[in-house]
Formats: sequence, C-alpha cells, structure tokens
Amino acid sequence: MQPQKALTDVARARRLPSSISKTTPLYQIHHVDAFEWLAVASMNSIEAVVTDPPYGLVEYSDKELTKLKNGKGGIWRLPPSFDGSKRMPLPRFTVLTEADQKSLRDFSFRLASLLKCVLVPGGHVFIATNPLISHLIYENFMKNGFEKRAEIIRTVYTLRGGDRPKNAHDEFSDVSVMPKSCWEPWGLFRKPCEGRVQDNLRKWKTGGLRRISESEPFKDLILSSPARRRERQIAPHPSLKPQNFLRQIVRAALPLGEGTILDPFMGSGSTIAAASACKLQSVGLEVRDEYFTMAKSAIPQLAELEV
Repeated sequence: MQPQKALTDVARARRLPSSISKTTPLYQIHHVDAFEWLAVASMNSIEAVVTDPPYGLVEYSDKELTKLKNGKGGIWRLPPSFDGSKRMPLPRFTVLTEADQKSLRDFSFRLASLLKCVLVPGGHVFIATNPLISHLIYENFMKNGFEKRAEIIRTVYTLRGGDRPKNAHDEFSDVSVMPKSCWEPWGLFRKPCEGRVQDNLRKWKTGGLRRISESEPFKDLILSSPARRRERQIAPHPSLKPQNFLRQIVRAALPLGEGTILDPFMGSGSTIAAASACKLQSVGLEVRDEYFTMAKSAIPQLAELEV
C-alpha cells in the first residue's frame, strides 16, 4: 500500500498548517523555492529537519548540470575510472573560489536563520555536507543560535579523492593528490530547548533523539553502502542517499515518533520516502521542475523498498 500524499505543483510559497491531524496525508511535497516557503511558514511548526542541500553553488547551476547530463566535463568531471573502478560524478569542492565560499556562507546563514523560526524548541537539524566545506556550514548555524550536538559520520567508499596527478598518472604513479574520502559528515544541530530536556519533551515532543532500542542509543557512526541499483533506477538523482541510511536518520529525528520532518531541498524525495517508510509525517520542498517530477514518482516506490 502506497503512503498517503498531498502534492502542491505550484512554484510559490505555501503555509504549513499549525498542526497535523490524523486525517492529514502522511507526506506533502511542494514545488517551490525553499527560502520563499520558509519565509512564510508558521512559527514553531516543524519538529525536525533532515536535508542534503545543493548549497547554491556552481555544481547545481543549469550550466553545470547540463554538462553532467551530457558527460562533457565541468565541475562534475572525474576520470572515467580509478584503479579499474568506474566512479559516479561528484562535485569538485576543491575548486571553490573565495566568491563561492562567500556564497556558501551566505546560503547557510540564511537557511539557518529561517529554520530557527519554523523549528519548535528542541528541534534537530540533520544536514549533509562534505569534509572540505563543513566548517563553512556549521559556523553559520551556530551564529544563529543553534547548538552543535554532534557530527553524524556516514561511512561510504565511493567518494572522491585518491587520484594521481591529473595528466601525469604514469609519471607519478605512486602519488595521490589528496586522501580518498571514505566518510560523509552530517552536522547535527538543535534549537535550544525551553527549560530541561524532559520539560521540552513533554511540551514540544522534541529535545532528544530516538534510541535504536531500549538497550541501544542512536550513534554518531553509521555504516552505509551506496544507494542500490534499484534505488538509482527509481530516482536517478546525482546525489541520491540510500534508504537504509536515511531511515535511520529520520527515525532518530523524532524522539517520540511524533511531529513533522521537513526536507527543504528534497531532490528526488528520498528523505520523504524514508519518513513514509517509517510511518512519520514529512514535508518536502523542491524548486527544480525535473527533480519535483522525479520525486512525485519516486517517493512511493522508494518507500516500499525493503532495506
């Protein structure tokens, strides 16, 4: 049985209801600019955020995405293989200029300031980033009054790095320009609680993380395989995260299993699908036509996958 859904295929901001009843669809997705939507969303209306933003950088511009689709270089360009293994394209954060870094700081500061308004006290933000740029993201969340609670480490062995010098592979065959990355950081931030955590849990249903079991807490290290072939077939997004990983994150985000999870940059809808699979309420926002159309089809299919 597919999860219930509500679609808003209109590229303008929408206001989230102040409360969600039992008759509300399990998830809502909106074709809208995230910043516009957040600017008019109700105060204290979201219990958690789980997101993997594009950060407004050059790799997700129309120009670079067109190059990616056509396999014609650009910031996404990678050698066709590494020690005999073909790799997926990834953004080249090492080429960011000072202007790019300023844009990233401005993007994350604006995002954090808006999320601080819509989140309830004690609400958590799980935000995906990259070891090369995470500090630029984290500092702006803390400037906006968020508490840095942890860094969730997703171990994954398909990230970039480990390459020999470009166009000199044979001459310097024993040299790697930088380490091969085997992990992906997800910053974990919390809007300050009202009083003690126990008080906040009683009033807002937030302030902590849901345990894996009575005897096992949620951990900051998650072993994660890449998205499976079937997932990539359903949702061919350039930065698709696997359901096995996302379902662990969304489950932890609502400590009592109550409330709404927001993904303001849902892409193909994998976070919304993970929340649906866990029977949790969620809202997804996506501005790009292609990805919103993809999400409408992909969410129910991804949610039904066994992991």
